Amino acid sequence: MTSLSPILKQATPVVVDHALGSWIYGVDGRRYLDFTTGIGVTSTGHCHPTVVEAARAQVGSIIHAQYTTVMHRPLLELTEKLGEVLPTGLDSVFYANSGSEAVEASIRLARMATGRPNIIAFHGGFHGRTVAAASLTSAGTKFRSGYAPLMAGVHLAPFPYAYRYGWDIDTAVDFALRELDHLLATVSSVPDTAAFIIEPVLGDGGYLPTPPRFLDGLRERADRHGILLILDEVQAGVGRTGKFWGHQYSSATPDIIVTAKGLASGFPISAIAAATDLMSKAWPGSQGGTYGGNAVAAAAAVATLDVVRGEGLVDNARIRGDQLRAGLDELAGEFDRIGNVRGLGLMQGVEFTTAAGTPDAEAALAVQQAAIDEDLLLLTCGGYGNVVRVVPALVVTAEEVDEGLRRFAAALKVGLSG
Repeated sequence: MTSLSPILKQATPVVVDHALGSWIYGVDGRRYLDFTTGIGVTSTGHCHPTVVEAARAQVGSIIHAQYTTVMHRPLLELTEKLGEVLPTGLDSVFYANSGSEAVEASIRLARMATGRPNIIAFHGGFHGRTVAAASLTSAGTKFRSGYAPLMAGVHLAPFPYAYRYGWDIDTAVDFALRELDHLLATVSSVPDTAAFIIEPVLGDGGYLPTPPRFLDGLRERADRHGILLILDEVQAGVGRTGKFWGHQYSSATPDIIVTAKGLASGFPISAIAAATDLMSKAWPGSQGGTYGGNAVAAAAAVATLDVVRGEGLVDNARIRGDQLRAGLDELAGEFDRIGNVRGLGLMQGVEFTTAAGTPDAEAALAVQQAAIDEDLLLLTCGGYGNVVRVVPALVVTAEEVDEGLRRFAAALKVGLSG
């Protein structure tokens, strides 16, 4: 009997029958409050009727129109709508299927445009599992171990993880910027450095917001040294943080932006955007792919952007995110094994630590599993696996946030009772 790879481990035992909004209905007859959203993908909730109808209509028109062979209207419309939300000056877009593909396209463009070989990424970043993307990733060894050598020319600099260092944010930012300058002086010289790449909020690395002053410091150094700044908005983008792009909490703007996940409410599509003069420096033939910019996925993305704007979901993410954060902070005051709560909007992380202050992966897993018995779906993350991430859909209601907090509190009592 054929089965899925044994390496694929489900975080929950749920088998889905159907789903709608913030809720998943299992074949077991149970109704689960989904605070995973497919790892931040179902931005407009499960099966939003506007997205469903757009996809259904497109399937009846054309499914696959390979966009370097023939063009299709959904991709033209998506490009126009993206132009309304992209940072000023980023007026050229390349489409792919996954975040990893888009990340690889961004670093390929950066190397070609600058003629420089090196990329500097930051500790705790997650950029994908394909070879080049995994080479940039340090959210955990499981993403990069076992198939060395990885791509050359990648150097890692410290991320200002204030809680881990036991510092305030300003001290952590000063340290990380100082170490970045040290890296440029001792390891990857400016003439060899093509780009910095960073997530505005670390995803798999622990749901850590990048301090605005750190992003501003990267932008200043990029401008001073002729280095490109790539912002990986795969998980933080499309409204999740309470702003359309996660980097908008700072004054920094990217040279290249990467988007995927929440862009199409569950359909696979990703993109990079840059200024036309920068994008034009990519070598002929370096951008392409069979399925990139698929017509059905593009139609779903158009509908997603319409829903995000029309239903005010960016504001909802901010308001409901504040509500969620307040509830999580209150719970942190009740359970001493919660060492830290942080995040932006509907991208919140709860870090578990022992009495000695060391990472407590066992506690995080116990709580995540106990939540399943409360019909609440959550995921863990972080380099040590000791962070529970809370990722509701952007359509989540005040009542659903309160219900999620109630169920999480019950899971904490059970999971931390041992």
